[in-house]
Amino acid sequence: MILIDGLSYWYPDGTRALDHLSLRIARGSSTGIVGANGAGKSTLVNHLNGYFLPQEGSVSVGGVGIGKKSLEGIHRMVGLVFQNPDDQLFTARLYDDIAFGPENLGMEPSAVRCVVERTLRELDLWELRDKPPCHLSQGEKRFAAFATVMVMEPEVIVMDEPTSDLDLKHRRKLISLVNSFGATRVTVSHDLDFIWDTCQRVCIMKKGRIAADGAAREILSNRELLEDNNLELPLRLQGL
Repeated sequence: MILIDGLSYWYPDGTRALDHLSLRIARGSSTGIVGANGAGKSTLVNHLNGYFLPQEGSVSVGGVGIGKKSLEGIHRMVGLVFQNPDDQLFTARLYDDIAFGPENLGMEPSAVRCVVERTLRELDLWELRDKPPCHLSQGEKRFAAFATVMVMEPEVIVMDEPTSDLDLKHRRKLISLVNSFGATRVTVSHDLDFIWDTCQRVCIMKKGRIAADGAAREILSNRELLEDNNLELPLRLQGL
């Protein structure tokens, strides 16, 4: 489903964020991308929907190479949930934020109303539909950001630090939601317990490369490997 081949990326100040990184992600799989700060995780996932374009190497999703000419199709295929929900919510009413994507696809108004209502009800946000997003709680904003992606029914859902600022109740709810997705899932997170609960596979990034790749529970229970990459065991395994 996702093929990354020899991907390199430099920021304008000369910092090399990705260094000839190659990775294959199967359709319908759930992959966690972990690593210390500055490992290149967010830079990598920002390539998956064309937010960044490859400077060297290539990225393709569903056989479609990511480039300027393919961005419209890629944006329909890949949904990106940003780390900060405020980057995803920008209208004066929650309903309009959720309707924005379908409307821009040219859907009939009746179809837009149907899909927006269904998505808001699925996420227990229907009663909040007329509220300004800025008046929502942090947990409500997080699920609203997911709604803006889910309403588009993408084939791939990419999540960047989805549990940041969530309380335990909303975190448990998010785990259940994410595990219900049939789409290919790619999750970047420092929350290794969330990765344990939602991912089949884990890739550890270090200095813009893949340092380790394997079954989630094997990778996440390997104390020596995690410590070599400036990570710690998931909280559920610490002290065992």
